[in-house]
This record gives sequence, structure tokens and C-alpha cells, in this order.
Amino acid sequence: MHSYLKAVGFSKIKKREELKEILLDVIRNYDEKIAVEDHEDGVFVEFSKNYGYDCGITVCGQYDENDRFHVEYYFPFFRGTGITTQEQVTVERHTDKESFAGACDDLRIGITLIFYLQNGTEYMLENQKGRISIQSLTLSGLAGEGRILLPVLKDKEAVKVEKETSNNRNHLIAAARNGDEEAMESLTMEDMDTYSMISHRIVNEDILSIVDSYFMPYGIQCDQYSILGEILDFHFFRNEMSGEELLCMTLESNNMQFDVCINKADLLGEPAIGRRFRGNIWLQGQLHF
Repeated sequence: MHSYLKAVGFSKIKKREELKEILLDVIRNYDEKIAVEDHEDGVFVEFSKNYGYDCGITVCGQYDENDRFHVEYYFPFFRGTGITTQEQVTVERHTDKESFAGACDDLRIGITLIFYLQNGTEYMLENQKGRISIQSLTLSGLAGEGRILLPVLKDKEAVKVEKETSNNRNHLIAAARNGDEEAMESLTMEDMDTYSMISHRIVNEDILSIVDSYFMPYGIQCDQYSILGEILDFHFFRNEMSGEELLCMTLESNNMQFDVCINKADLLGEPAIGRRFRGNIWLQGQLHF
């Protein structure tokens, strides 16, 4: 049973038979079907069905010589909106199944983002053509749990200074990657100043009043992250089959915007624009070719 099924509104599934009925519904009443006919082991097919606002389940498998479909794996998905980044993306196949992971170095985050590729079959078709041209990437997340936090009090001048500081840091990181020693030294001094400031303020303040947002790896799985970000927009909707209420949020974390979906039952607090969301997500990505 996939641990993030509850994030798309299937939290009450407890038995294998219940899951099989849903997977059969996806295969029979799919919204989207993509087939790779020249696959080495036969015809590889991906079925996807939406059960709410751009969220649902994808079932992948192969047809045998008797034209019978065999399910290999499935995963819940939530497709985000907009373009998250246009940085270079590297894609690699998972060892155990015909699925893919993507990696992207975004200067705003400061780490290599690793995500589960939603449109892996489309990538396979592009790869067969012998030339892959990735234009952009849309990231999204399924949250297993989360809570709403109040925003950090800032005036307009502080927000302006923070944006300028972030832009300058991104330029320094880019220069450091190219071997600029002065940029490396500036980044080191900046990190030391930040550590000194936090050490001084943490005595009398809560850490979440000092740290406005963060995006960092969570657990031992490489595509799961713990995030804290400002809510830019949100809306509630229901899973068409189960009736469970879900929440879609557009967040900004470390100056990067992306969408997150969570089951309302797993959310503590009342969302509002300007407030912050803190939770653990399974990061997914959709490539645009």
C-alpha cells in the first residue's frame, strides 16, 4: 500500500481488494493513456486518472503476447501549475522498475533537488527519438502531514533587503561553482555571520521566528523533504470517489514556488494567505519537452 495514497484522498483503504478495485477503475476509465510500443519487453503502458483537482493515480504495466495487461506498479500523483525552474535536469531510471528519478541543481535551494518523475513514459518516448530537449520543470508535492504557522512579522524594507540578499547569494553561488575563490570566501564569511546571528537570537527567540522558510531532505529516501513556506494561494476540493476533502496550496519556500496537496484530516491549523505551511512532502516533477 502506497504511503501517500491518503494525500490524494484514499486514506480509508485498508485491504488489497479495495486497492485492486481502484486500480481497475483507473485502467478501465482512464483520463490519459500513453504507450511505448517499441519497449524491449513488450508494450509498456501508463494509465492515469484524476480523482480531484489535478490529483489521482497512475498505473503502469505491460501487455503480454495474449494482449493481457499486467500491472507492474502504481503511484499517486499531484500535478502542479506554472514553471518551477528552467535549470538543467538529469534523469535516471530506478533499479527495480521502469520508473525514473530526476535531479536538478537550483541555486535558490542550495542543494540538489531529487524528485520522482511523473511523466516517465513520456520521457521514454522522447528518449526513443534519440534526442531529448528538456525545456522546463514543474515541481509539486504530496504531503503526508503538516501544520499551519503564523507568518514572521516583517516590514516592506526588510522584505526588500531580504530579496536583494538572496539574489546576491545566488550570484555568489553561481560564481563559486565556476571556481571563483573570492565568491567562495564571501559565502564562507556569510555563513559564519549567519551562524553568529542565530546563536545570539536563539537564546530569547523561537527558531521558527528566525527561520522564515526552509527546504531540506527528510528521512533516508532521497525524494522526500521537510519544508516550510509561505502560502500564496490555496483552495479546498474533494476526491470524486472517496469524498475526502483535500487542500491544494501554492507555496513559496527559499524563493521557489510550487504546489502541495494534503488531506485536510492530516493538516493541523487553518490555512490563510500569508501564513506558513510546515510539513513533510514527497517531491514529484513533470518535465516539459
